[in-house]
Amino acid sequence: MHIAFLTPEYPQPHSTPSGGLGTSIKNLAKQLVKRDHKISIFIYGQEKDLIFEEEGIKFYFIKQLNYDFFGWYRYRKYLESYLNKVIREEQIDTLEAPDWTGITALIKLKCPLVIRMNGSDSYFCRLEGRPQKKKNFWFEKLALKNADHLLSVSEFTSDITREIFKLKKEIRVIPNAIDTKVFTPSEEKPVSGSILYFGSVIRKKGVLELAHVFNLVCTKDPDARLVMVGKDVRDIITGKSTKTLFNEILDKESRLKVTWKGSLPYVKVKAEIARASVITLPSFAEALPMTWLEGMAMKKAMVTSDIGWAKEVMIDGETGYTVNPKDHAAYAEKVLRLLSNRELAKKMGLAARKRVVERFSTEVVVKENVRFYESVIDG
Repeated sequence: MHIAFLTPEYPQPHSTPSGGLGTSIKNLAKQLVKRDHKISIFIYGQEKDLIFEEEGIKFYFIKQLNYDFFGWYRYRKYLESYLNKVIREEQIDTLEAPDWTGITALIKLKCPLVIRMNGSDSYFCRLEGRPQKKKNFWFEKLALKNADHLLSVSEFTSDITREIFKLKKEIRVIPNAIDTKVFTPSEEKPVSGSILYFGSVIRKKGVLELAHVFNLVCTKDPDARLVMVGKDVRDIITGKSTKTLFNEILDKESRLKVTWKGSLPYVKVKAEIARASVITLPSFAEALPMTWLEGMAMKKAMVTSDIGWAKEVMIDGETGYTVNPKDHAAYAEKVLRLLSNRELAKKMGLAARKRVVERFSTEVVVKENVRFYESVIDG
């Protein structure tokens, strides 16, 4: 099969910054290539046009074009022409696009279009309780309506998206995958008292709640230390940097026990995960978070949020703990329990790794995707 992906991001040196969406596509694409499928990646909204092949994947970087008027329409029509030309020349069997901002609205392709729900703007606005631009809602609804097939990375995301857009179509659920041969447990002994957060430093990831939680942890465990890894994002409500808001919440003593690492390359993120005794990921808005799978794959006991998708990833009390991030006392109590009981943390880490291998490893998930793509093409 020749499968193509249309995406605004991908973890590649030539690309603009990438997050979980790009990582999930990369994990899947690399595994499909290993199974002798042909893969093309179209990355739109880039700084310049570029076409090259790397590790068996053909990349098409598509420059962001700016227009004096109707840019939203004209750029989509430009993408339509570009994509269809390559689809014909390279005999692409099917193309997958994300639901985010409805990039495929108004685009008609010469092959079946699959949209995978990794969380639309409408979805995240619903979870965060914030207003949305009507244009984004309209584009996302039209894109989903016109897609030939729909996928979702979690049942929760599928249910919420169906409700928001009143979708009647079948939505197949296939979770994100992680390469458990890349994210492997480390032989390095965790640093005693170390707590790690990694991901964007932004309100919707629950980091402001984590500041309150850490204050409580420090009152009971003076040796606790928190490491923050990720890009600081300007807060959508106050306009301040989220790091600034975080530090404003911290007590004077707690502030001295936080280390800010900023954005790090993957190899250094893995090193931070290896050193952590406990990982805290109190997010309010996810579809199916790659950070959770990465921590679990490295045998780390975690304290996460308990919202929607969490029940599809974590098993509370077995792979770690799921807690309402706004219940600061309960969250802090679970963190302290894992910090003080290394055997319990180790046991939960083992269970977390086992769950990821059985449910979210590329070996398992890629087979599900292949069967799905075959049904799309045969249909």
